[in-house]
Amino acid sequence: MFPEVRLRRLRRGKIRDLMRETTLSVDDLVQPIFVNENIDSPVEISSMPGIYNLPLSEVVKEAREIAELGIPAVILFGVPAFKDAEGSSSCGETDVVQEAIRRIKAELGDRLVVITDICMCEYTSHGHCGIIDFETKEVLNDPTLEILGKIAISHAKAGADMVAPSGMMDGMVDAIRQALDFSGFENIPIMSYAAKYHSCFYGPFREAAESGYSFGDRSTYQMDPANSDEALREVTLDVAEGADILMVKPALPYLDIIYRVKSEFGMPTAAYNVSGEYSMIKAAAANGWIDEKKAIYESLISIKRAGADFIITYFAKDAARMLK
Repeated sequence: MFPEVRLRRLRRGKIRDLMRETTLSVDDLVQPIFVNENIDSPVEISSMPGIYNLPLSEVVKEAREIAELGIPAVILFGVPAFKDAEGSSSCGETDVVQEAIRRIKAELGDRLVVITDICMCEYTSHGHCGIIDFETKEVLNDPTLEILGKIAISHAKAGADMVAPSGMMDGMVDAIRQALDFSGFENIPIMSYAAKYHSCFYGPFREAAESGYSFGDRSTYQMDPANSDEALREVTLDVAEGADILMVKPALPYLDIIYRVKSEFGMPTAAYNVSGEYSMIKAAAANGWIDEKKAIYESLISIKRAGADFIITYFAKDAARMLK
Protein backbone atom coordinates (compact mmCIF):
# COMPACT_ATOMS: atom_id res chain seq x y z
CA MET A 1 0.00 0.00 0.00
CA PHE A 2 1.18 3.51 -0.75
CA PRO A 3 3.24 4.91 0.86
CA GLU A 4 5.59 2.00 1.61
CA VAL A 5 8.16 4.25 3.29
CA ARG A 6 6.71 6.12 6.25
CA LEU A 7 9.40 8.16 8.00
CA ARG A 8 6.89 9.21 10.62
CA ARG A 9 7.27 5.70 12.09
CA LEU A 10 10.63 6.82 13.48
CA ARG A 11 9.40 10.02 15.12
CA ARG A 12 7.39 8.67 18.03
CA GLY A 13 8.46 8.85 21.67
CA LYS A 14 11.84 7.38 22.52
CA ILE A 15 12.25 6.12 18.96
CA ARG A 16 12.72 9.77 17.99
CA ASP A 17 15.59 10.02 20.50
CA LEU A 18 17.26 6.91 19.05
CA MET A 19 17.16 8.43 15.58
CA ARG A 20 18.70 11.78 16.60
CA GLU A 21 21.73 12.47 14.41
CA THR A 22 23.17 15.49 16.24
CA THR A 23 23.48 16.06 19.97
CA LEU A 24 24.21 19.12 22.05
CA SER A 25 26.15 18.70 25.28
CA VAL A 26 27.42 21.07 27.94
CA ASP A 27 30.88 19.92 26.82
CA ASP A 28 30.26 21.73 23.53
CA LEU A 29 30.03 25.18 25.14
CA VAL A 30 32.45 28.04 25.83
CA GLN A 31 31.29 31.06 27.85
CA PRO A 32 32.77 34.50 27.08
CA ILE A 33 33.70 36.75 30.03
CA PHE A 34 34.23 40.52 29.87
CA VAL A 35 36.67 41.83 32.49
CA ASN A 36 36.71 45.60 32.96
CA GLU A 37 39.29 47.58 34.93
CA ASN A 38 37.07 50.65 35.10
CA ILE A 39 34.29 49.32 37.34
CA ASP A 40 33.92 48.14 40.94
CA SER A 41 30.77 46.06 40.56
CA PRO A 42 29.09 44.11 37.72
CA VAL A 43 27.44 46.24 35.04
CA GLU A 44 24.82 44.65 32.78
CA ILE A 45 25.38 45.28 29.09
CA SER A 46 22.25 47.06 27.90
CA SER A 47 22.17 45.40 24.48
CA MET A 48 22.92 41.94 25.91
CA PRO A 49 20.48 41.22 28.75
CA GLY A 50 21.97 38.82 31.27
CA ILE A 51 25.58 39.46 30.24
CA TYR A 52 27.77 41.64 32.45
CA ASN A 53 31.01 43.56 32.43
CA LEU A 54 32.82 42.32 35.52
CA PRO A 55 35.47 43.91 37.71
CA LEU A 56 38.51 41.80 38.51
CA SER A 57 37.11 41.24 41.98
CA GLU A 58 34.15 39.30 40.50
CA VAL A 59 35.86 37.27 37.80
CA VAL A 60 36.66 34.25 39.99
CA LYS A 61 33.07 34.07 41.22
CA GLU A 62 31.84 34.06 37.64
CA ALA A 63 34.39 31.45 36.58
CA ARG A 64 33.43 29.22 39.52
CA GLU A 65 29.74 29.39 38.57
CA ILE A 66 30.60 28.47 34.98
CA ALA A 67 32.71 25.51 36.10
CA GLU A 68 30.00 24.28 38.46
CA LEU A 69 27.56 24.22 35.54
CA GLY A 70 29.92 21.80 33.81
CA ILE A 71 30.98 24.22 31.07
CA PRO A 72 34.56 23.26 30.23
CA ALA A 73 35.98 26.59 29.03
CA VAL A 74 35.79 30.38 29.04
CA ILE A 75 37.20 32.96 26.67
CA LEU A 76 38.37 36.25 28.18
CA PHE A 77 38.02 39.76 26.80
CA GLY A 78 39.54 42.71 28.63
CA VAL A 79 38.62 46.38 28.91
CA PRO A 80 41.64 48.33 30.18
CA ALA A 81 41.74 51.52 32.20
CA PHE A 82 44.12 53.10 29.67
CA LYS A 83 43.99 53.07 25.88
CA ASP A 84 46.40 54.51 23.36
CA ALA A 85 47.14 54.24 19.66
CA GLU A 86 49.54 51.31 20.17
CA GLY A 87 47.35 49.28 22.54
CA SER A 88 50.10 49.30 25.14
CA SER A 89 47.79 47.99 27.89
CA SER A 90 47.39 44.68 26.07
CA CYS A 91 50.60 42.81 26.88
CA GLY A 92 51.84 43.90 30.30
CA GLU A 93 52.31 41.40 33.09
CA THR A 94 49.73 43.11 35.31
CA ASP A 95 47.21 44.13 32.64
CA VAL A 96 43.56 43.23 33.00
CA VAL A 97 43.35 39.92 31.14
CA GLN A 98 46.65 38.69 32.49
CA GLU A 99 45.48 39.34 36.06
CA ALA A 100 42.12 37.67 35.36
CA ILE A 101 43.89 34.57 34.04
CA ARG A 102 46.04 34.30 37.16
CA ARG A 103 43.07 34.65 39.50
CA ILE A 104 40.95 32.08 37.66
CA LYS A 105 43.74 29.51 37.38
CA ALA A 106 44.75 29.99 41.03
CA GLU A 107 41.18 29.21 42.10
CA LEU A 108 40.11 26.58 39.58
CA GLY A 109 43.30 25.14 38.11
CA ASP A 110 42.51 22.56 35.44
CA ARG A 111 38.77 22.53 36.20
CA LEU A 112 38.31 25.27 33.60
CA VAL A 113 40.08 25.85 30.29
CA VAL A 114 41.02 29.52 29.97
CA ILE A 115 41.13 30.78 26.39
CA THR A 116 42.18 34.35 25.65
CA ASP A 117 41.28 36.60 22.75
CA ILE A 118 44.39 37.97 21.04
CA CYS A 119 43.51 41.28 19.44
CA MET A 120 44.18 44.98 19.92
CA CYS A 121 40.75 46.53 19.36
CA GLU A 122 39.80 46.63 23.06
CA TYR A 123 43.10 48.34 23.91
CA THR A 124 43.51 50.96 21.18
CA SER A 125 42.15 54.49 21.39
CA HIS A 126 41.04 54.27 17.74
CA GLY A 127 39.29 50.89 18.17
CA HIS A 128 40.99 49.11 15.28
CA CYS A 129 42.70 45.74 15.53
CA GLY A 130 46.24 46.89 14.81
CA ILE A 131 48.75 49.68 14.39
CA ILE A 132 47.45 52.60 12.31
CA ASP A 133 49.10 54.79 9.71
CA PHE A 134 47.12 57.91 10.56
CA GLU A 135 48.00 59.65 7.27
CA THR A 136 46.44 56.90 5.14
CA LYS A 137 44.03 55.58 7.83
CA GLU A 138 45.38 52.10 7.04
CA VAL A 139 45.72 49.26 9.53
CA LEU A 140 49.33 48.15 9.18
CA ASN A 141 49.51 44.37 9.02
CA ASP A 142 53.15 43.52 9.64
CA PRO A 143 53.91 45.90 12.54
CA THR A 144 50.83 44.50 14.27
CA LEU A 145 52.11 40.93 14.15
CA GLU A 146 54.94 41.57 16.60
CA ILE A 147 52.50 43.00 19.14
CA LEU A 148 50.15 40.03 18.76
CA GLY A 149 53.07 37.75 19.58
CA LYS A 150 53.82 39.76 22.71
CA ILE A 151 50.18 39.58 23.82
CA ALA A 152 50.13 35.81 23.34
CA ILE A 153 53.33 35.35 25.35
CA SER A 154 52.00 37.50 28.19
CA HIS A 155 48.80 35.44 28.33
CA ALA A 156 50.71 32.17 28.29
CA LYS A 157 52.99 33.36 31.10
CA ALA A 158 49.91 34.26 33.15
CA GLY A 159 48.57 30.71 32.74
CA ALA A 160 46.28 30.73 29.70
CA ASP A 161 45.53 27.29 28.30
CA MET A 162 44.85 28.46 24.74
CA VAL A 163 45.14 31.65 22.70
CA ALA A 164 42.72 32.80 20.01
CA PRO A 165 43.89 35.49 17.55
CA SER A 166 40.90 37.37 16.16
CA GLY A 167 42.30 40.38 14.29
CA MET A 168 42.40 38.79 10.81
CA MET A 169 45.93 40.01 10.17
CA ASP A 170 47.71 38.09 7.42
CA GLY A 171 50.34 35.83 8.99
CA MET A 172 49.03 36.20 12.54
CA VAL A 173 49.01 32.48 13.33
CA ASP A 174 52.60 31.99 12.19
CA ALA A 175 53.77 35.07 14.12
CA ILE A 176 52.07 33.90 17.31
CA ARG A 177 53.25 30.30 16.90
CA GLN A 178 56.85 31.42 16.50
CA ALA A 179 56.60 33.79 19.47
CA LEU A 180 55.11 31.11 21.73
CA ASP A 181 57.56 28.43 20.66
CA PHE A 182 60.58 30.70 21.08
CA SER A 183 59.42 31.53 24.62
CA GLY A 184 58.95 27.91 25.65
CA PHE A 185 55.18 27.70 25.16
CA GLU A 186 55.15 25.21 22.31
CA ASN A 187 52.33 23.25 23.97
CA ILE A 188 49.88 26.19 24.01
CA PRO A 189 47.33 25.62 21.20
CA ILE A 190 46.15 28.34 18.85
CA MET A 191 42.48 28.63 17.98
CA SER A 192 42.43 30.94 15.00
CA TYR A 193 39.49 33.13 14.03
CA ALA A 194 40.27 31.76 10.58
CA ALA A 195 37.14 32.92 8.74
CA LYS A 196 35.92 36.08 10.45
CA TYR A 197 33.44 38.12 8.48
CA HIS A 198 32.87 41.88 8.47
CA SER A 199 29.49 41.52 10.14
CA CYS A 200 26.83 43.80 11.59
CA PHE A 201 26.14 41.10 14.19
CA TYR A 202 29.11 42.26 16.31
CA GLY A 203 27.33 45.44 17.36
CA PRO A 204 26.46 44.56 20.98
CA PHE A 205 29.97 43.20 21.57
CA ARG A 206 31.42 46.61 20.78
CA GLU A 207 29.38 48.08 23.61
CA ALA A 208 30.52 45.30 25.95
CA ALA A 209 34.21 45.54 25.05
CA GLU A 210 34.23 49.30 24.43
CA SER A 211 35.87 48.55 21.09
CA GLY A 212 33.98 50.68 18.59
CA TYR A 213 36.23 52.22 15.95
CA SER A 214 36.71 55.98 15.68
CA PHE A 215 36.97 56.07 11.88
CA GLY A 216 36.31 53.83 8.89
CA ASP A 217 35.41 50.20 9.44
CA ARG A 218 37.10 46.78 9.49
CA SER A 219 36.18 45.71 5.96
CA THR A 220 39.81 45.86 4.79
CA TYR A 221 40.85 43.04 7.09
CA GLN A 222 37.64 41.16 7.90
CA MET A 223 35.95 39.10 5.19
CA ASP A 224 33.24 40.14 2.75
CA PRO A 225 29.97 38.39 3.76
CA ALA A 226 29.39 37.57 0.07
CA ASN A 227 32.46 35.34 -0.15
CA SER A 228 32.65 31.62 0.51
CA ASP A 229 35.67 30.34 -1.44
CA GLU A 230 37.78 33.07 0.15
CA ALA A 231 37.03 31.55 3.55
CA LEU A 232 38.69 28.32 2.46
CA ARG A 233 41.74 30.27 1.29
CA GLU A 234 41.94 32.02 4.67
CA VAL A 235 41.60 28.72 6.49
CA THR A 236 44.18 27.01 4.27
CA LEU A 237 46.73 29.67 5.17
CA ASP A 238 46.04 29.35 8.91
CA VAL A 239 46.36 25.57 8.76
CA ALA A 240 49.72 25.93 7.01
CA GLU A 241 50.84 28.41 9.68
CA GLY A 242 50.09 25.99 12.51
CA ALA A 243 46.54 26.66 13.73
CA ASP A 244 45.33 23.86 16.01
CA ILE A 245 41.64 24.80 15.91
CA LEU A 246 39.74 26.70 13.22
CA MET A 247 36.93 29.13 13.98
CA VAL A 248 34.14 30.60 11.88
CA LYS A 249 32.58 33.86 13.09
CA PRO A 250 29.65 34.66 13.16
CA ALA A 251 27.88 31.31 13.31
CA LEU A 252 24.21 31.36 12.24
CA PRO A 253 24.57 33.51 9.07
CA TYR A 254 27.57 31.36 8.07
CA LEU A 255 26.46 27.76 8.66
CA ASP A 256 27.50 26.96 5.09
CA ILE A 257 31.03 28.13 5.88
CA ILE A 258 31.19 25.98 9.03
CA TYR A 259 30.09 23.01 6.93
CA ARG A 260 32.64 23.68 4.20
CA VAL A 261 35.52 24.21 6.63
CA LYS A 262 34.77 21.03 8.58
CA SER A 263 34.25 18.96 5.42
CA GLU A 264 37.34 20.29 3.67
CA PHE A 265 39.86 20.16 6.51
CA GLY A 266 38.50 17.68 9.06
CA MET A 267 40.17 19.66 11.82
CA PRO A 268 38.74 20.73 15.19
CA THR A 269 36.29 23.46 14.25
CA ALA A 270 34.71 26.10 16.48
CA ALA A 271 31.95 28.58 15.78
CA TYR A 272 31.28 31.88 17.53
CA ASN A 273 27.58 32.45 18.19
CA VAL A 274 28.11 36.20 18.39
CA SER A 275 26.54 39.01 20.38
CA GLY A 276 24.01 40.07 17.75
CA GLU A 277 22.73 36.52 17.44
CA TYR A 278 22.29 36.44 21.23
CA SER A 279 20.59 39.83 21.40
CA MET A 280 18.09 39.04 18.64
CA ILE A 281 16.80 35.98 20.47
CA LYS A 282 16.72 37.82 23.80
CA ALA A 283 14.79 40.73 22.28
CA ALA A 284 12.29 38.52 20.46
CA ALA A 285 11.74 36.44 23.59
CA ALA A 286 11.25 39.54 25.73
CA ASN A 287 8.50 40.64 23.35
CA GLY A 288 6.82 37.24 23.50
CA TRP A 289 7.46 36.53 19.83
CA ILE A 290 9.41 33.28 20.29
CA ASP A 291 10.05 30.65 22.95
CA GLU A 292 13.49 31.59 24.27
CA LYS A 293 14.61 28.13 25.42
CA LYS A 294 13.53 26.47 22.20
CA ALA A 295 15.21 29.19 20.13
CA ILE A 296 18.47 28.76 22.07
CA TYR A 297 18.44 25.01 21.57
CA GLU A 298 17.50 25.16 17.91
CA SER A 299 20.18 27.75 17.19
CA LEU A 300 22.94 25.85 18.95
CA ILE A 301 21.99 22.45 17.53
CA SER A 302 22.03 23.94 14.03
CA ILE A 303 25.61 25.10 14.57
CA LYS A 304 26.60 21.63 15.75
CA ARG A 305 24.75 20.06 12.80
CA ALA A 306 26.70 22.27 10.39
CA GLY A 307 29.94 20.77 11.71
CA ALA A 308 31.15 22.77 14.70
CA ASP A 309 32.83 20.69 17.39
CA PHE A 310 32.16 23.37 19.99
CA ILE A 311 30.48 26.74 20.23
CA ILE A 312 31.51 29.99 21.86
CA THR A 313 28.19 31.45 22.95
CA TYR A 314 26.73 33.95 25.40
CA PHE A 315 23.99 31.36 25.91
CA ALA A 316 26.46 28.87 27.43
CA LYS A 317 25.20 29.21 31.01
CA ASP A 318 21.55 29.23 29.95
CA ALA A 319 22.10 26.21 27.72
CA ALA A 320 23.99 24.33 30.43
CA ARG A 321 21.08 24.78 32.82
CA MET A 322 18.63 23.64 30.14
CA LEU A 323 20.67 20.57 29.24
CA LYS A 324 20.89 19.51 32.88
